[in-house]
This record gives sequence, structure tokens and C-alpha cells, in this order.
Amino acid sequence: MSINAPFKADHVGSLLRPANLHEARKTFKEGTITAEALREVETSEIKRIVDKQIEVGLQAVTDGEFRRTWWHLDFLEHLNGFEGYVPEHGYTFKGTETEKYEVRNTGKISFNTEHPFVKDFIEFNEIVGGRAVAKQTIPSPNQLFNAGIRDTSIYPDVEDYAKDIIKAYQDALQAFYEAGVRYLQLDDVYIAGLSAPKIPHNDSGYSREELIDLALRVVNGVLEGKPDDLTVTTHLCRGNYQSTWAFEGSYAHIAPTLLAKEKVDGFFLEYDDNRSGDFKPLNHIPNGGARVVLGVVTSKDGELEDKEASKARIREASTYVPLEQLALSPQCGFASTHHGNKLTEEQQWDKLKFIVDIAKEIWA
Repeated sequence: MSINAPFKADHVGSLLRPANLHEARKTFKEGTITAEALREVETSEIKRIVDKQIEVGLQAVTDGEFRRTWWHLDFLEHLNGFEGYVPEHGYTFKGTETEKYEVRNTGKISFNTEHPFVKDFIEFNEIVGGRAVAKQTIPSPNQLFNAGIRDTSIYPDVEDYAKDIIKAYQDALQAFYEAGVRYLQLDDVYIAGLSAPKIPHNDSGYSREELIDLALRVVNGVLEGKPDDLTVTTHLCRGNYQSTWAFEGSYAHIAPTLLAKEKVDGFFLEYDDNRSGDFKPLNHIPNGGARVVLGVVTSKDGELEDKEASKARIREASTYVPLEQLALSPQCGFASTHHGNKLTEEQQWDKLKFIVDIAKEIWA
């Protein structure tokens, strides 16, 4: 039986790492503590934040991505055919350059049956213990189409590259399903970037329309044959690094294709400031189709939004998508990387409780 996700009050996934976890990771890198000791700290903190998520009223909980350094690279570098490395430059964000780390294609691509995320989920699900829905987040397969990742000597044809990525992700979804995952989220900065006024770092030679078509085919290919009771959503993100962002632009360019035709159960969309544009692109969401989780509450600062203004924005969006097809979340995670956004943990929990309270008032 399918779960009723995404939930009316939901969240993207990552949470602020506490000081003792930062310290444990630092001392592990220095060789002062063992991997087992680091994992003990991670596990202890995951137990704490699972309890806290349930306490604030969330029906879906995550591990906060506490075993990761990056929201995407930790997963991607453990796929067969990729490796992590330190490039000359980090990602370019508004006013800053990120820490330097990236993945690159080193061979033929397939899913690693010993991928550590599968074991991590099994342990996480045991911690949740049926008290809530254990949500798993992974980067979208489209992240592997970012400039500079594909080795054209291994994959001269992008279609062959796409075919192997699709198969690897199909196998990943099946492995997660067998491990107990019933709610999985694909985090996708790449396709949000296809809606930017200028596509970031496009060295592919393809037009915007061709790239959008490829991105759609990849996600829908991954979803072919997925179990009926596995809920899959996509989170479209414009970048989230220490409260900065990578690009702007509404969803207008991608809405007629990706929002209309991507075969996911829901979209988490950023709508926390003017960078996001208006709600008109939501017109392309099929009536009765994917749920739209409105990220009108920002995770980039700690100031609580005005409750009535937030409710008014939900009502405004309901002129494009029926109210029952809408839900509410922060626009992004609170710590897409280990660095975290610029707010306190108390402010983070206040934001999540705020979302739960609004959802109860809107959809009671």
C-alpha cells in the first residue's frame, strides 16, 4: 500500500550538523579517532534528530544527511564508474566559491551493490522504528550531466552515457526498495539550472530544449518499472551553500516539459524569494498529478516568516494547482553540505514546527 507522501508538512532532508559531529569528523580526518568512533557519534546524533523531527510533528523524517559531507557527491562517488577528487576550483555561488570537491567519470557506469547508503538506510529505518516514514534522499541522475563529469573517451556518445546512468539508478531504486525505502527524493540542481536565464556551465553543445528533453528522458527512464508503492519526488534547487545560492530564474523554461511530464509523485519547489519567480509555471502541473510542495519558508536564515503571509502565498498558488494537491516545506535543506546554513539549530526546529502548524491550519 502506498504512503500518502509528500505530506502536507514535509521537509527537504538535510539538517544542521551539531558541534560534536563537526568535531568528530575533524578528528577522524586527522587520524585521531577511528571510523567506528565517528559512526557512533553520527548514530547518536541521528537518533536525537529523529526524535526531534517526530516531536515537532513531521510525518516523514530523515537522517539529516549526517553521514554525508555533501548532499550529492558522497552518493555519486560510490557508483561504479565515478571517483571523487579535488579540482582546481569549487562551485561558483553568489559571492562565494564552495569548498573544492567533485566527481568524475572513470569507467563504465553501474550501481555498486555494496553502496554504503543502502546499509545506512537500513540502520536509519531501525532507528525510526515505524514511528514515522523514513525518507531517503539521493541526488538526481541528472547531476551527472554537469559540465566536466563525463569522460568522452569512455562515453563519446551522451546517449550511451545516459543509458548506463538510467540502468544504474534503476538498480539503485530497487536496492533501496529491498532495504525498506518507500519514500525517496531525487535532489536536482541541474534541471533547475536549465531554467536559469543563462544555463550554468553549458559546454555540451546542446540547446536548452535538447537538454531539457534529455533530463526528462533520464528521470522517466529511471522510474520505468519502479514498484507501485515506492513514492518518488523531485526537489528542484537553485543552490544552497552556507545560505548562498548559485543561480536564479523562474521555472518557466522547464515547466511545459519537466513539470508537466516527469513521472514523479511530487515536486519540492523553491519559492522563498524573488529569485523563484511567480506561480504561473504551476499551470503546467496536471490536475490530479504530482503534488506540489511549496518551499515558501526559507532555510537560508533563521527569521520566521509571517504566518498569514505564508498562508496567503499558498492560497495564491492554489489558483494554479488545487489546494489539495499542494503541500508546504522549507525551500531547501538546512545543510546541503556539512558547513550548514547561517541559522541556529533552535531556529531550524522553529521553522519546521512553523510549517507543521500552518499545514494543520490550511489542510485541517
